[in-house]
Amino acid sequence: MPFIETEAKIEYKKINGKRTAVITPECQITLKNLETGQEYMSDSEADADVDNPETTTKREHISRSVEIKVEDIDLGSQTGEL
Repeated sequence: MPFIETEAKIEYKKINGKRTAVITPECQITLKNLETGQEYMSDSEADADVDNPETTTKREHISRSVEIKVEDIDLGSQTGEL
């Protein structure tokens, strides 16, 4: 089951005296044990499995997939303004 590491947001900042859109995309993470197929809901959950002496899980068994979702936005290309 994937989890959201960063939420999507748009903020405006002054950069070189101009109002500029700073876009942070949504970042969705899937952590999976390649040996057992178990999915983790956080990095700490995967770390706990690796650190647990009662499991055979090693760091190299953990796969981290990252999906970046970028929203369609109008950047004002028609007018040159944001």
